Amino acid sequence: MTAYLLPVILIGNLVYAIIKKVNVYDCFLDGAKESLSLVKSIFPYVAVIFICIELFRASGLSAIVSGWLSYPLRFLGIPPEITELVLLVPLSGNGTIALLESIITEYGVDSYIARCAAAIAGASETIFYVSAVYFSKCKVKRLRYAIPVSLFGSFCGMVIACALCRVM
Repeated sequence: MTAYLLPVILIGNLVYAIIKKVNVYDCFLDGAKESLSLVKSIFPYVAVIFICIELFRASGLSAIVSGWLSYPLRFLGIPPEITELVLLVPLSGNGTIALLESIITEYGVDSYIARCAAAIAGASETIFYVSAVYFSKCKVKRLRYAIPVSLFGSFCGMVIACALCRVM
């Protein structure tokens, strides 16, 4: 059933466009032109985020901060083995997936650590990337509480995810 969903939506859109007498090709070209200007306006913000993430990981600062935070996070129920993942999740989706893969390889798929890591990676958002994209497009200069509240909510979700993994 789901294999037919995308073709049905595509055909439905084409039929609707024909009924409404809309030139689909011109609409597609207009959308492509708008997307290029969007990429042009957002690219510098996204590039800065990616550069900062790579510097954070390559400098070893990520491992140092993970070492410092492992004991307080253990108190909250987050295994010390996934502290670096907790730090990386708000920064990089690709980095999170790569680190998740290494955690699963090292500790096994059904281990408590791998289940916590998978729950955290699957239920979290790359907050800084999304903020850079959204706020640069909207030209927001003062973020006020958006980042701290997002980070706090994400962290609460991580603690709850680990608690649920322990129970289940």
